[in-house]
Order: sequence, then C-alpha cells, then structure tokens
Amino acid sequence: MSRRKIYIYGGLAIVFAFTWLLSGSDKKNDEFSETVKIAIREVGNQLLLLNKDSTSLVLPVIKLEESKFKLSFQNQLSFKPNHLVSIVDSSFIKSRLPENYRVEVIQCSDEEVAYSYEMSIAEEKTIIPCAGRFLPENCYTINVRFLNKSSDLISKQVFLYLIILIALIVLLDLLFNRNKQAATSQNNNENFASIGSFQFYPDQNKLVKQAKEISLSKKECELLEIFVANPNQIIKRDELEKRVWEDNGVVVGRSLDTYISKLRKKLKEDTSIKLTNIHGIGYKLEVLGK
Repeated sequence: MSRRKIYIYGGLAIVFAFTWLLSGSDKKNDEFSETVKIAIREVGNQLLLLNKDSTSLVLPVIKLEESKFKLSFQNQLSFKPNHLVSIVDSSFIKSRLPENYRVEVIQCSDEEVAYSYEMSIAEEKTIIPCAGRFLPENCYTINVRFLNKSSDLISKQVFLYLIILIALIVLLDLLFNRNKQAATSQNNNENFASIGSFQFYPDQNKLVKQAKEISLSKKECELLEIFVANPNQIIKRDELEKRVWEDNGVVVGRSLDTYISKLRKKLKEDTSIKLTNIHGIGYKLEVLGK
C-alpha cells in the first residue's frame, strides 16, 4: 500500500470517527435533555404539593440553552428555599443527573433573581445562602443550569475515540513500514550478481549457493565485487591494494594474498570459477563460458 493511500484511508477513518463521535454526542444530549425535563417537572409538582395545590399546572419545561432549563407555573406559589434545595437534590439524584448545577428563582414581574444557589460535587464549592428565609407568594420561574455538563458527557467518549484513532494511526504506520521493509528486502534480494552457481550479494556481504549462505568479511566482499565486475580480466595487485586498502589510509603488506586465499576456499565448491594468480602482475577471476 502506498503512503498516499494510507494517508487517504487514515483521513477517511478520522473523519468517520469524529462523525460518529458527534452523532453519538447529539444522541446523548437529546437523552440528557429529556431526563432533565422529567426531573424538573417533578420538582415543580413537589413545590405545588407543598402549597397544597394539586390542580394547577406545571407548565412545559423549556430548554433555554445547551445546559439551561426553565420551569414555569400556572399559578403563584410560595416556598422556603431549603425545601427547594431538598426537592431538587432528591429529584436529580434519582434521575442520575450531574451534581454540578446552579438554580435561580426569577420573579416574573421584573425578571430579577429572588433566590439562587449553587451545588457542586466538591462540598467546599457548594453555596446555599439564606436557606431558611421564606419566599412570599408570587409568580416565579425557576432556571436550572448544569455546570460543565458538556465535558462531563463526552469526556469519556472523547478519550475512548482518541485511543481508537491513535491505535488506527499506529497500525497504519506499522503497515506502511512493514511494506516498505518488505520492498527494501525484496530489492536487496534482487541486487545480486551471478558467479557460476553462486549468487553474490555485495550489499549483504554474502555468497549464496543452493540456499546455503556463506558470509564474507568486508574486505573479502570488496575484493570479490571488483573481480565480479571484471570477469576473466587481470586485475593488477596495485589496483586491488589501492581500491581496497590504500584509499582508506591502510598499508597492506601481505594482506591481499591472505584475503585472496580466503576467497579461493569459499569459491572452491564451484569448479566453473577459479581465482587465479598471475605471477608478478595480479589476479584474475576465471569464469567458465565467459
């Protein structure tokens, strides 16, 4: 698989994952809103019952914003704030709603806040002022805003999907690298020269004969590479010494003869090739049929 295709498929996978995430979040939000409306209507019902009112209506709960809801009543009512706090807390716990929220009691006549409080999962951040004071009979609406609700709902999903995306990217990267390594290995395996019944792999410092591998030292490999490039031709000693040793700043002495001897032993299994000493001149790789 080409890198371009991997990027295309990876991009499509990311788009799909985020589309799935957003669609899932929309469904969660709808379920959350319905649950909140049921819980808040129950709050309204309990407040009316405290006022010994079993006939007037709790008006439809309205969603004002993403996390803000409004409770209204058909008639006026009165209550103690501590009763409101207790009823809301009980209803929300029963409905398994978030524990971080703010409640505001609004006067219908001037939209002023007659009473408000804030609940937090951290008790030191909970604020419930003047809980014992009595709110006189009046027209009220009650607003409930859930704090950090969005992050609470999707944080676990986001974390899960990020893990999936990271795993997907890693798998794609591994797939690409594996294919790249396979292609490199294939290229390396194809990069050989034939010497009689041997296959000579200069990049891998080895000879292969009928699946049998014969390791070569670096110097042996360099010498054989010169001979393979010039079969049946005399290569002068000076040229071999210069290309393999002196170019690297090394004085050879009798090293050339030693390595030629090692090569002869490794090539002796094939009688169609022979590394011959041309006295006083150099060496020649004789290959039958060349």
